[in-house]
Amino acid sequence: MTTVEHSLRTLLQEGLRSGALGPGAKLPTERALVDRLAAPRNAIRRALETLEQEGLIVRQVGRGTFLTDATAPPTEAAPADTSPTEIMQVRLLIEPPVAALAARVATQADLDRIAHCLDRGGRSDGYQDFETWDTRLHHAIAQAAHNGLLMSIFDVMNTARALPIWGSLKRRTSTPERLRCYHTEHSAIVEALRDRDPESAQDTMRRHLQNVADNLLGRH
Repeated sequence: MTTVEHSLRTLLQEGLRSGALGPGAKLPTERALVDRLAAPRNAIRRALETLEQEGLIVRQVGRGTFLTDATAPPTEAAPADTSPTEIMQVRLLIEPPVAALAARVATQADLDRIAHCLDRGGRSDGYQDFETWDTRLHHAIAQAAHNGLLMSIFDVMNTARALPIWGSLKRRTSTPERLRCYHTEHSAIVEALRDRDPESAQDTMRRHLQNVADNLLGRH
């Protein structure tokens, strides 16, 4: 993540926390962001392109740049004592049906965003970069289901992945071979989404998450 992208994300987060910004809010112009962040215009443009690819903003020719529903903060966080076992149990309950729904209703823009996350994950250099794009990929798939209530539930669940116990366990159990395996499984999920095959999307997501659970919890 570049310094400019980090600064822009911080600006948006501050606006969301204060209530000055929310889903559908119009962002300042590129020229205004250049002045506000003291950054070159091309760097601002690249940062905006990244946020657009993640589905956090939408740019409309002649109208401006707007925040999407994906920027809405979760109403609550997962309990601080949530265990990795609990996280994986909930993920296995929620994410396979979400993938099936996404296969039915995802737009081409959704599929492009998901493919971008898949590509970046496949080109990741090390655990931390892969984990970042892994999180964004699963979030993009959930977003492609176009269900606000479901997205709120997903976001609450996803806050558990920021807990220290989750990060330390993932780091200890991740190997280059496993990351390659996860990328292959991600690719199968994305292929099912592109094929508009809900059953395959659900099955491939379930198998992937079961494999992650087995690796994390030492079931092999």
